Amino acid sequence: MNSRKRPRDEEIERRLRGPKLPPLPTVLPPEDDRQVDELLSKHGVISKIEREQVTDKDLMRLRPNKWLNDEIINFYGQLILTRSEEGKENFVKNSKKPLDVHYFSTFFWSKLENEGYEKGRLAKWTKKVDIFQKDVVLIPVNHGNSHWTAAAINFRQKRIESYDSMGIVRPNVFRLLRAYLDAEHKNKKKKPFDFTGWQDYVLEDVPLQENGYDCGVFTCQFLEALSRGEEPFRFQQAHMPYLRRRMVWEIGHAKLRDDT
Repeated sequence: MNSRKRPRDEEIERRLRGPKLPPLPTVLPPEDDRQVDELLSKHGVISKIEREQVTDKDLMRLRPNKWLNDEIINFYGQLILTRSEEGKENFVKNSKKPLDVHYFSTFFWSKLENEGYEKGRLAKWTKKVDIFQKDVVLIPVNHGNSHWTAAAINFRQKRIESYDSMGIVRPNVFRLLRAYLDAEHKNKKKKPFDFTGWQDYVLEDVPLQENGYDCGVFTCQFLEALSRGEEPFRFQQAHMPYLRRRMVWEIGHAKLRDDT
């Protein structure tokens, strides 16, 4: 019995000993907050990055009490991916940098869940990337077109991770991502994936939403924090109004803020 509890106790102690992170801001600087109002009043295409773009109708999803759509989440995912790529190119020794991550768009999960690896032709999704060389693979998950959660394949810590702001454990996420990982390894490396030491991971005190519409914002913030190797998470339900406006600014400027 004691041996079962030990890993959990060690994890709690590790997190308590970890560096104390500064609290999140609650408002943007006045000039940036003014720019958010300007962005929300614009029409047409608001911002582009790589193959992603956001229109005024998409950006309205970041107003209070709105459910986020694929366009907002995938644009934000591309911001995370771009920062990771730029971090590798502009790495300064001894500086803190984002992890080396890969981001799968929201359509990856629907392909995996509904069609599987072969029929969904998921091998083509990684023709130009070796996910096994990444620190973390980030995956937004849509459950029945009614709820967003975040998932991750964490190679650094040998974990399949699921973060649900409703506090629900998702066995299907672990099962399908393990199947994907094995199929991808067989396709690219010509042998089964070695799951020795890997675990299915759920954070016990995950931040929880207190309404029916903030799940997409929670999901984006889970993914963003994971891309920096940050855990435990600093945000809670009370931060959602600030984070929605922050995301408007970030999308409008096509870059993530660094005042975290």
